[in-house]
Amino acid sequence: MADTTHSPIDFSRDVRADFPILEADLDGIRPVYLDNAATTQKPLQVLDAMHHFYCHENSNVGRSVHTLSMRATSRYQKSRERVQRFINAGDSEEIVFTKGTTESVNLVAQGFGPQIVSAGDEVLISGLEHHSNLLPWRHLCEQTGATLKIAAVDAHGEVSLDAFRAQLTDRTKLVSVAHVSNVQGTLTPVAEIISLCHERGIVVVVDGAQAVAHRTVDVTAMDADFYCFSAHKMYGPLGIGVLYGKAEHLSRMQPLLLGGGMVRNVTYDGPLTVFPTPHLFESGTPNIAGAVGLAAAMDYIEEIGLDRIAAHDAELAGRAAEGMRALDGVTVYGAQAPQGGIVSFSVDGLHPYDVGNHLNSFGIATRTGVHCAVPFIDGLGVVGTVRASFGVYNTRDEVDLLVESLKSVEKGFWSNEHPNDRFLAS
Repeated sequence: MADTTHSPIDFSRDVRADFPILEADLDGIRPVYLDNAATTQKPLQVLDAMHHFYCHENSNVGRSVHTLSMRATSRYQKSRERVQRFINAGDSEEIVFTKGTTESVNLVAQGFGPQIVSAGDEVLISGLEHHSNLLPWRHLCEQTGATLKIAAVDAHGEVSLDAFRAQLTDRTKLVSVAHVSNVQGTLTPVAEIISLCHERGIVVVVDGAQAVAHRTVDVTAMDADFYCFSAHKMYGPLGIGVLYGKAEHLSRMQPLLLGGGMVRNVTYDGPLTVFPTPHLFESGTPNIAGAVGLAAAMDYIEEIGLDRIAAHDAELAGRAAEGMRALDGVTVYGAQAPQGGIVSFSVDGLHPYDVGNHLNSFGIATRTGVHCAVPFIDGLGVVGTVRASFGVYNTRDEVDLLVESLKSVEKGFWSNEHPNDRFLAS
């Protein structure tokens, strides 16, 4: 890795050399990648770790005694232990590899939810949740006859402890909440919510997809029952994620997928003898190279330092929000001081897709639309927003280009022809 010993927010220029895609030629323009909340780019250190695995250790895990299989199995387990250390879990057996945050939440909702939620019970989420932390709980409630309740957000899109406290009843069995909002980077007081819920014996699930790349996550200190996240949002590979669960909860959870790797003994009609967690929830051939890449991404993040990353992301988001608020017709949503490296905004009279297309002409990549959070966007009273989200390689110059480019944005196809359409296919 390039030298990162400069001030807390000046390392971005040094690490850019680790990300080859930042030198890509987009029709004569180099990318200004501000869509990190959707997925981050991958450093050479992650790509090299996965390449080394495929070239020197590739085999299936837990199946054979030959050397390659033993090496692959060891590498896979070491990756699990790396995740354990990164989030300070109590035991590596509390780390389940999944395809990503969505699968992790669904695994809890379908494998654990029915164990504690029955007809007449309540499941509580906040009003800012991603669809992946809304739909699984809505489905669970539809299956069980429970009620899905929503803790309201305030005018800044923030969730208060009082809002959660007001919604808790004797029938509340489970709470699920995002650590950081994917729409506007709002930081949720998860530790306080967990403490409040545990006083009442309520299980808490945390969607950490937008948190793990931007701040230290300590699942033991926050006392989370479950914590879910994806590798690809923290400079790791696509297609692998993590479900952390307390051992006492994982022991009650049922697997959703059955097959090889999770069972010791099988007959045609007798009871199954299964392996314990985490293997019970990882049937089939796992994404071994993905786990290796995730471990390398965690090494990369910690080498820079999460405190420095948090300061860097906050400085860039604050700079962007301040610059945008000085522009006529631009509305910035969320707290006055952005918290999660995300700035969500709109331009009066313009469809977010037109704004996104205009920014793209400068090479600037942003997310436009409803951000898989339709109920929350509905609450803002807009068709959608434009979201700029920052990573370790973004610079002040890129933020300034973003703000400057908004000064020349104009109505286009979407504003003129489809002002109320939300999706590209509509």
